[in-house]
Amino acid sequence: MDHSNESVNGILFSKDRSQILLIKRRDVPVWVLPGGGINTGESPEVAVLREMEEETGLKVKISRKIAEYTPLCRLARFTHFYECETIEGRPQTGDETRAIQFFSLNELPKRLPPPYPDWIKDAISSQTSLLKKEIASVTYFVMLKNLILHPLLVIRFLLTKIGITFNSK
Repeated sequence: MDHSNESVNGILFSKDRSQILLIKRRDVPVWVLPGGGINTGESPEVAVLREMEEETGLKVKISRKIAEYTPLCRLARFTHFYECETIEGRPQTGDETRAIQFFSLNELPKRLPPPYPDWIKDAISSQTSLLKKEIASVTYFVMLKNLILHPLLVIRFLLTKIGITFNSK
């Protein structure tokens, strides 16, 4: 099956599960869960391992697949979401990552963009079976609202969607 029009995200908890690892992107400077696109011929599982290492510097293994998310519009992609565990390494920034930090689940960044707050809730829920949900928080209306509230961030995000990136180090 071709997954090249899909994406992956991973979540990494602290050992006591009270914190999660987030990255601040270079192109759009917001805190997000590590992840990205699936390369041609790559499985979602291989893609999340690659993306986690590229964006966090950590070698990880998959603990479980949490969810599959279906987009409601062209602003998002079908996404496979995994919980991961560290095998080796220390968190470090990379070409796509401006900063990396563990955040308490009670003190997440205020401007965590959609759909990440919903996905974090899914990851910490006691649900054991694979979730299959729509990405309800990523819509054109939400994008318009955020354009008014955070114009520079949304413009940078939209430019990345058409291939124009600001990857300043």
